This record gives sequence, C-alpha cells and structure tokens, in this order.
Amino acid sequence: MMQILRPARCTNAAYFAAMAFACLAGSAAAQSTTSSMEGMKLSNDQPIAIESDQLEVRDQEHKAYFTGNVKVVQGTTTLQAGKMTVLYKSKGDGAAANSSITSGGADIDKIFVDNSVYLTSGTQKATADKGEFDMASQTFTLSGKQVVLSQDTNVFTGCKLTVLMNTGEAKLESCGGPVRIMLDPKSQKKQ
Repeated sequence: MMQILRPARCTNAAYFAAMAFACLAGSAAAQSTTSSMEGMKLSNDQPIAIESDQLEVRDQEHKAYFTGNVKVVQGTTTLQAGKMTVLYKSKGDGAAANSSITSGGADIDKIFVDNSVYLTSGTQKATADKGEFDMASQTFTLSGKQVVLSQDTNVFTGCKLTVLMNTGEAKLESCGGPVRIMLDPKSQKKQ
C-alpha cells in the first residue's frame, strides 16, 4: 500500500472539502436547493494522509493517478473512492520545474475522484458516483445517478452537489424530478 503524508498547504482544498455535506440546513423539496455551508471553508492547518493500492506519477504530463482503495484523511474528514486523478501545474523553468506531486511542491489544478465516492466527517456523510475539485474556482462537485447527503437522520437526495469552497455556499440539483429532503424534527433539538 502506498502512503504519502504531506502538509495541507500544497493540496489543502483537495482533500476534500472539509465535507461536502453540511448542507443539511432544512428546506422544502424543490428542483434545486441552495444553502450556506460554513463547514465547507478550507483549512490549511492539518496534514493530509493519502493511501491507495497504487500510485502512478507522470511528471511530464503533470498527473498523478491513485488507484484501488483510495483513502484520503484530513482531520475528521475522510474521502474514499476507487480512483483519484490529480492534475498539477508546471512550475516553469529552472529548479522549481522539477517539483512533483511526490515532493509536496506541486501546484494542484484539479482533482477527479471516481468509482463510488464516499465522504464522511463526524455524523455527516455523502455518497456519489464521482467528484471533481477545481482549485482555480475553489469549486467542489459531487455527481452521479444519485448523490445522497445525510446528517444523523436527515437525508438530502439529488444528482449534483456543487460547493463554493471560499464561501461555503452549496447547491443540490435534482435528477429531473424534485430534490428529495427528509428532515427529522428530533435532530434539530440536538443542535
């Protein structure tokens, strides 16, 4: 099993979105729902641990492929997927140009996760078919046949969750019908 441990500074947003699911803020079923997700703002203060069955780094293409049982942990947040692809930017000419994903000096551009994405932090969970994180726009998207977000007994279901990481704003879109939301009044009393 390959494991890389590095400080969050080089991939802080990458891993992942200190939770793509705090959007359990309670609203009625609709074609889409938007919520403020303060818990989704980025954190630079915790290391990130990545495990996978295999890591293939293609420095000339500026890509790293993590395949098989991918697990990413930062603090209390865990991301699991079958595959994760990291695209990073060229550093230009000179010594910095030799920086790679394995040295911790890579400037991450985008991250793609596929094959049964599972994200959890405390009592919050999210599942999807795939996910994408765009560093430039600070946008995280989970999508698939069904995206399920849950916290305790509250459940949101749609097909696409988009989170703006800088603001924490999130939007859950439907699969052609309504976004489905099940709220348990008992869970609100705990908060």
